[in-house]
This record gives sequence, C-alpha cells and structure tokens, in this order.
Amino acid sequence: MRVLLQRVTQASVDVDGQRIAEIATGLLAFVGVFPGDGEAEIKWLADKAVGLRLFPDDVARPAASPTASKGMNRSLQDIAGEMLVVSQFTLAADTSKGRRPGFSTAAPPELAERLYEQFVQAIVDRGVKVKTGQFGADMQVGLINDGPVTFLLER
Repeated sequence: MRVLLQRVTQASVDVDGQRIAEIATGLLAFVGVFPGDGEAEIKWLADKAVGLRLFPDDVARPAASPTASKGMNRSLQDIAGEMLVVSQFTLAADTSKGRRPGFSTAAPPELAERLYEQFVQAIVDRGVKVKTGQFGADMQVGLINDGPVTFLLER
C-alpha cells in the first residue's frame, strides 16, 4: 500500500461537477493498494499518517536550520486537523518499461475498495475527522499544498 500525503490549507473533491468533500487545514491522502496488502499495512500507515510531525509550531528556528521559520513538530492529531482520503490506483502503476504505465501491479477493484475503506476507518478510529472521495469515480481534486510538504509512505 502506498499513501501520498500532502499538507494542505484546503482540499476538495468534485465528481460530475458537484463538490462531494472538502477540508480545511490537514492532510490530503492519496491511497494506492497492491494485491498483497492487508491489515498490517493499513494499521502501520494509519498510525504513521496521523502521527507524523508535519505541521509547524510557533517556535522560531535558527536561520541555518533547513526549516528556518518554523519546525515540523506537530502531528495531524496535535493540531486537530482533518484528512481527505482519495483512492488513487495510479500509485500502484508500473512505469519501469515503455512510455505507458501498466496497472497489473494494482489490486483488483473489489480488494482495493475494501482495503481503502478499512484505511479510512482506521484513520477515523484514531480520532481524526475524515472526508473521502468516491472510489472508482473520475474525480477532480483541488488543493492548496502548504509548504509544499509532500511525503510518500509505503509499507
């Protein structure tokens, strides 16, 4: 399973011209599922996603520091932020050959949807307010990436 996390000041999902979900400050999580994924991957990734310290605090850093203005010392849970979770099978693409991505490495839709829903529930179980895209839909995702701060989590 792969989860691409983006720290955002806002994010939204539209389907067929209708806004179906939006969040304010928090994380946008794109989730890609592989055939061998299961409960262990979901638990690890959910813990990591909500616990990673990706948000700034109010403590100024020395100018020589890579995060000079404010450190990344607070997690999504620390700031009571929201998470928008969007299924994205293209994260499981094989781009090693040719110029067209292959998707045989992605989990079949039935498995992917079940594990995606379990991931969403695992985030909710950790006390985070969650909104979701629509599994399998053609979605338009809008976001303001804060930083930009983007991390790829794999398990």
